[in-house]
Amino acid sequence: MKSSLEVLQKRISQEDYQKLCAIDNSKIHQIITETAELCNPDKIFICSDTPDEIAHIRNMAIVTGEENAALIIPGHTFHFDGPYDQGRDRAVTKFLVPTGDSLSKTINQIDRDEGLTEVKGLLKDAMRGHTMIVRFLTLGPANSPFTIHCLECTDSWYVAHSVDLLYRKGYDAFRQAGPETEFFKTLHSSGKLDENMASLEYDKKRIYIDYLTDTVYSVNNQYAGNSVGFKKLALRLAIRKAHQEGWLAEHFMIMGVHGPDGRKTYFAGAFPSACGKTSTAMLPGETILADDIAYVRNIGGVCRSVNIEAGIFGIIHDVNSKDDPLIHQILTSPGEIIFSNILVKDAKCWWLGMGGELPKDGANYTGHWYEGKTDEAGEIILPAHKNARYTVALKALPNCD
Repeated sequence: MKSSLEVLQKRISQEDYQKLCAIDNSKIHQIITETAELCNPDKIFICSDTPDEIAHIRNMAIVTGEENAALIIPGHTFHFDGPYDQGRDRAVTKFLVPTGDSLSKTINQIDRDEGLTEVKGLLKDAMRGHTMIVRFLTLGPANSPFTIHCLECTDSWYVAHSVDLLYRKGYDAFRQAGPETEFFKTLHSSGKLDENMASLEYDKKRIYIDYLTDTVYSVNNQYAGNSVGFKKLALRLAIRKAHQEGWLAEHFMIMGVHGPDGRKTYFAGAFPSACGKTSTAMLPGETILADDIAYVRNIGGVCRSVNIEAGIFGIIHDVNSKDDPLIHQILTSPGEIIFSNILVKDAKCWWLGMGGELPKDGANYTGHWYEGKTDEAGEIILPAHKNARYTVALKALPNCD
């Protein structure tokens, strides 16, 4: 019987084959092979995190039209999700629950066998005509008590670019890890795309979480909260893992507050989404450690915590120079930033609450936008979405702790 690598070898280049051979973990090989057989991509790109490969991903996001670099400020790009893919979707986000298990009725769920059959049916041949990009990442610093290894297979260059800003690169961590290393995995496909490079079959959007195998299945969507499996989706896996192992996985911001004589005190804040975690962690004069998700452990009798991420996927609504001077400075300066679901006019990004008057027309997630434009229900469409976002690496912030 052929090994997974032998089966996969006919689908990938010799160079990519060698990259996988360097990872001594048969589960990795098996998952990538099974994903390729299921989704049937034209090509497979294994990212080993070299500078040239990272640059290739950024370039392909633009070449394919998933991102657009036609902006005045160097390094900035913008991306539009579809009108029906502007945030997390509770109705189609479900846990896969095996027979015999039970979860609270307040949690969206579906029978595991039924859910797997459905989502794999939607993923069948979903990557035909596209490239499957394989990214290796870590949640938390590599080689630490907090580290969780992660694998994402996606056919979206935008998603592959986003994870590069949001997480620590993990190929070397996988290569150095043992053959039995456990890991979280995400299988994502944007599905069929429309003329704006947005997911077309939004009615078939599914985001299923399989806690038996620590796997997130996501199809027919692009919004990063749904497609980047290691945001809130993998947080649910981490919460379960933390409960079993005796630590905490939390929806926290963590900031360093600076006092007299060089004293620095760390504060954690547990605010729901869109309640100001990022803005609070970015108070002038203080330093930001985490703005969204943190792991907390007892290390030698001391409470220790890490930001499992390395970037910010932040809500841009109401970010302005008066209320959020540090964030605003970053968003209006050269550097690598992805803006999503904002308004674009005159090669500039515009968003709700940025201060000043917004243009009367431009391009947004609905295509050509103009003042007074309405949706199918007759509701007024705003210039930018209220959940418009920016994606930026923490290292770009001058106040990074």
